Formats: sequence, C-alpha cells, structure tokens
Amino acid sequence: MATELMIVGGGKMGEALAAGLISAGWADPAGITVVEPIEERREELEKAYPGLRAITSPEKTNDVLVSVKPNQIQNVCELLSVASPERLISIAAGVTITTLENSLPPETSVIRVMPNTPAMVNEGMSVLSPGTYASSADIEWAVSIFAAVGETAVLEEKLMNAVTGVSGSGPAYVFALAEALVRAGINEGLDYENADLLVRQTLLGAATLLSQSGESPTELREAVTSPNGTTAAAISIFERTGFQEILIDAVSAATQRAEELGS
Repeated sequence: MATELMIVGGGKMGEALAAGLISAGWADPAGITVVEPIEERREELEKAYPGLRAITSPEKTNDVLVSVKPNQIQNVCELLSVASPERLISIAAGVTITTLENSLPPETSVIRVMPNTPAMVNEGMSVLSPGTYASSADIEWAVSIFAAVGETAVLEEKLMNAVTGVSGSGPAYVFALAEALVRAGINEGLDYENADLLVRQTLLGAATLLSQSGESPTELREAVTSPNGTTAAAISIFERTGFQEILIDAVSAATQRAEELGS
C-alpha cells in the first residue's frame, strides 16, 4: 500500500495524529510512514501500530505532516527537498507560512496548524491557516486529518498567535487549575487520592456540560451560584483577586511569546 501521509517527527503529537488517523479509518497503518531518527522510538511505534513504517529520513512522497519543534523546521525543510512534497502541514508553533514557503520547493501547498495536546485522546482543538498555494481541496484534506483527533477551525494566519495563547497553551492553564484545586482539597483535610479524584471528575464533568449544554459559560456559572451560597463565597474571592484579569494577562503573554517565536 502506498504511503498516504508521511509524518516527520515521532513524538507524542506525531503519534497522536497517527493513532487518530488509524482509529478513524482515515488510513490503514500501512498508509502512514513516520520519520523518526531515534531507533528505540521507531521500534516503539512499529510495535504499537503493526503495519506502520518508521524510517530514519524522509523519502519521496506527495503529502507530509511536520511535527517537530520550531528550531528543527529549517533542517527538516532541507531534508524534505529530497521528498519534494506537493502538500505540507506544519504544526510548529510560531513558524510562519512565509518562512515555510521560502524553505520549500516553489509552489508547495503549505497549511499551518496549531493543534493542542488533547488530540492525544481525540479531544483536540486544531486551527488551520492556508498558505499561498493551498487550494480548497488541500484545506479539506488537512481538516480531515485533524478532525480525526478533535474539533477544527480555519482562520487567517494573523490570528494564529492568539489561537496559540488560547487553545494551544490552554490545556496547561486547566492543568494548573487542577493542581491548585488538589492542593486546596488537601489543605481542607482530604487525602491526595480523594482530592485528585474529585478534581479530575469535576473538571471532566464541567467540560462535558460546557460542551454539550449549549449554554454560555456565564449562564452555567450563574446556574450553580446561589445568592449567599458556598459557590458565591468562592466566586467573590475570584472577583476580589482578579481571576479573569490573571487569565487575560496569561493569554496575552502566551500570544506575545508566539509572536516573538515567529519573528
């Protein structure tokens, strides 16, 4: 079976995308080739997904997804001159479409994507921005890949830094909240195991309710906040300490850092 997609980079996100595509039936394992320089990692991938090929360097193919760190992009693009892909997806944070197009053969169809780590459990949020030569068919193709591991949206590249600040880095904000809630539970007398269980299920339940109810975050918050009740007492501390402002500043800092990485 011919390679349908070559994934350059066999790290967690590269594996998550390969696993999602196989699970969704987008491709058979034999249709996915992963380029990974570390031998132990190649063996792990081939064992986990029988039929998938893991190789040391790129080979000639039409469609490539680059899943490496931003500082590795230039080297990868040089290696890809051998592969001469027609279409290329990059998930490297901060690396612009212009940078990618200038580093690849002329008129390569480039699509820049910002996914996030919940793609590892098929609950990702991925935002796509098409390059100069990307057709509507190319965008459809790219969307089909990331739809296998969560939700997708197509936006102009000028919004990608904001996307990075909100959804790209966003899972870490939720994990930081989880850490604080576990610590707070322990402070109030819970043991670690029970505090951890309460926090994990509360965040999962709240996220599911937010996703499925059709109500806004404000409506859901108000519904659980009775006047002079326990939740109201907690929310008053949020308001007093500027909880919303802290998050707004955090997203702004992440967005600004994404801009710096891009320059």
